Amino acid sequence: MKNIYYTVFAALLFTLSSCFAIDSPESTAAPISHSIWDGLLKKHVDAKGFVDYGGFAKDEAQLDKYLALVSKSAPASSWSTNEKLAYWINAYNAFTVKLILDNADQNISSIKDIGSKIKIPFVNTPWDVKFIKIGGKEMDLNNIEHGIVRKQFKEPRIHFALVCAAKSCPPLRNEAFVASKLSAQLDDQGVRFINDSFKNEVSASKMNVSKLFDWYGGDFKKTDDIENWINKYAKTKAKKGTEVTYKEYYWGLNGKL
Repeated sequence: MKNIYYTVFAALLFTLSSCFAIDSPESTAAPISHSIWDGLLKKHVDAKGFVDYGGFAKDEAQLDKYLALVSKSAPASSWSTNEKLAYWINAYNAFTVKLILDNADQNISSIKDIGSKIKIPFVNTPWDVKFIKIGGKEMDLNNIEHGIVRKQFKEPRIHFALVCAAKSCPPLRNEAFVASKLSAQLDDQGVRFINDSFKNEVSASKMNVSKLFDWYGGDFKKTDDIENWINKYAKTKAKKGTEVTYKEYYWGLNGKL
């Protein structure tokens, strides 16, 4: 039953991603500094991506200050591609932390505990909550990920960087993404994610990897096959032709409240 669910989920992501399309908000602002977010990440996220949400709660005023900057400073057409992409990745991750903090009093153990207990995909999940305002537009996390980042940038490595607060997600990086070193940061995220045995198991004869490679396989395959993507970052390379299987995705919170 789970395999059927995941297959349907992957198909929905592929065929319905246009449902999240949104005219990307713009402003005339100069590229923003992500220093506030960087400081919060260094303080409240460890090297393995474990998040101290309780610590974030104590510094929520600083988080709100950063999100206010994000909200009023949508990317301008003059920004470079890397400036825009770094902005959107940081925005997604920071607003995800905010969503967890906003619902901490519910004693949640997973982001999926937020909202209605009956979840209708693409309708009333936590990723469909319109709690984000950027450039005067009301948005949700799906709008950012699927309507803007996946649609505009065609960069598969974003799946190593966007973090949905789950233990099976890639690690939340304990520094902000910045344009000047974005490609190196994305590659490093790939190394850290692929070589975490909880999330991916790769050996000479085995590729039991994250469901992200199944759900977003179409994004990766636009530039290379899944096996090559995995071997690019795996410290131990699988032999050519090794069967790719997918691990169960664990939605437990990637930190403590």
